[in-house]
Amino acid sequence: MPYSKNHKAAVKQKITETARILFNRFGYEKVTIDQVMAMAGLTRGGFYNHFSSKEALFKAAVDGFLMGRGAQWREAAGIDPEQLDAAAARQMIDSYLSQAHLGDIEGQCPMIALPSDVARASTEVQQAYQRLLEAMVFLFEHSLSQQTKTPEAAANRQQALALAALCVGGMVLARTLPDSALAEEVQQAAHLMATTMTQ
Repeated sequence: MPYSKNHKAAVKQKITETARILFNRFGYEKVTIDQVMAMAGLTRGGFYNHFSSKEALFKAAVDGFLMGRGAQWREAAGIDPEQLDAAAARQMIDSYLSQAHLGDIEGQCPMIALPSDVARASTEVQQAYQRLLEAMVFLFEHSLSQQTKTPEAAANRQQALALAALCVGGMVLARTLPDSALAEEVQQAAHLMATTMTQ
C-alpha cells in the first residue's frame, strides 16, 4: 500500500530538520547523507525519494528555518509576523541577541550557524539565506515605521539593515570566540547598541 502525501511530506520535513541540526552542529562539509538519514531513523536509500542531492537538502534546511524552528522561536519571543508593532524590533533584538540563542547551537538561526558554508554554496542556497535576512529586515523596517521618531521610509530601511547586520554579525562573532567571557561581552555589547538604535 503506497504512503499518503502527508506521510511523504512528514518524512521530508523530518530529514530537513535533522539535516539543519547536524549542519548547525558540524557545518555542511562534515555532515554526510548517511549521518542525516541515520539520525532521522531512515535508510539512505530513501533520501533520493525526497532530495536530488545534499546541496538540495542544504537549501531546504536553510529555507525551512523561517517557518519551522524560526516560527517556534518567534512565538516564544512574543513576535507575531502578522501584527508587527513598534515593540516587535525590541522583542526581536532581545530574543536574537540573547545568551539562550547563543547557547542553542542546534536551534540557532542559519544566518549565525552557517554563513561560511552558505558563502561557498550554490546560488539557490544563498538565495534561501537571503530570504532569511530579508524577513528580519522586513520585521525591523515595519516595526520602525510604527514609531513616530523615524517616519521616513529610507531612514527606516537603513536602520533596519544596520540592525540586522548588528544582530547577525554580533552573534556570528560571539559564536566563534573560544573565550566564553569575551563571547558574552560581544553579545551584550551588540544587544546594547541594537537596543539603543530602536529607542
